[in-house]
Amino acid sequence: MTALLSLAIHAALDAGGDIMAIYDDPAADFGIERKADNSPLTRADKAAHARITSLLEPTGIPVLSEEGAHLPFEVRRTWQRLWIVDPLDGTKEFIKRNGEFTVNIALVENGTPVLGVIYKPAPDQENEAGALFFGSLRPEPHAWKAIVHEKEDLTNLLKDAQPLPVLPATNRPYICVASRSHLSPETETFIDELRKEHPDLQLSSSGSSLKICLVAEGKADIYPRFAPTMEWDTAAGHAIALAAGHSMVDAQTGKPLTYNKADLHNPWFIVQ
Repeated sequence: MTALLSLAIHAALDAGGDIMAIYDDPAADFGIERKADNSPLTRADKAAHARITSLLEPTGIPVLSEEGAHLPFEVRRTWQRLWIVDPLDGTKEFIKRNGEFTVNIALVENGTPVLGVIYKPAPDQENEAGALFFGSLRPEPHAWKAIVHEKEDLTNLLKDAQPLPVLPATNRPYICVASRSHLSPETETFIDELRKEHPDLQLSSSGSSLKICLVAEGKADIYPRFAPTMEWDTAAGHAIALAAGHSMVDAQTGKPLTYNKADLHNPWFIVQ
């Protein structure tokens, strides 16, 4: 598991480099296309997908990527173990150039995410560096966050990583994190109900899988999502949340989300 986690981190960092080469080039054409569901697809999505699959496929573990071929469930149902990948989560944020996009890589075993890596390659203004979140459930649950500077040695990067949660959830208002681009009426209703229990509730918005990371690192208390998502949107974040001691459950049943389903859509969920 340690070797697979290191490989996933390496793949995420390399894919992030490919994405930023396009993002930072003022003359770059993003090559924006529209997929069948009308969601955007860019050159960066394709480059990151190619990089990640080239590194993960030699493991012999099947790869289910948003930008790859989605084999029928009759084939996938035999996979007890698979990689679930979103090469560029938050393509809309990438196109908007707001920096809130990530690379998501998860290892799923028997429907449960057991390893996850989320890399935000665009630097934050406060520290001029990217952020790497990663976690594993074995040999025991552990999750970390690392600040990523350009061309930093992977060994030093992992050595300096901080265990999650980084911030204790004390002496601050109750924080609910929500999507910047997809705040549904149902989510708004849920937040209104939360305010009755937590009058000091404050709303924090973020793009892509970073919303799950905010809960995992202790900067937020809850992330309700009552809007459509796919398995590759959440698998890596789910693994990190579990490794950091949090839960991610179906909003209706209270049961953990499962992966490699016949229908790759997620149910509405709550992370806390």
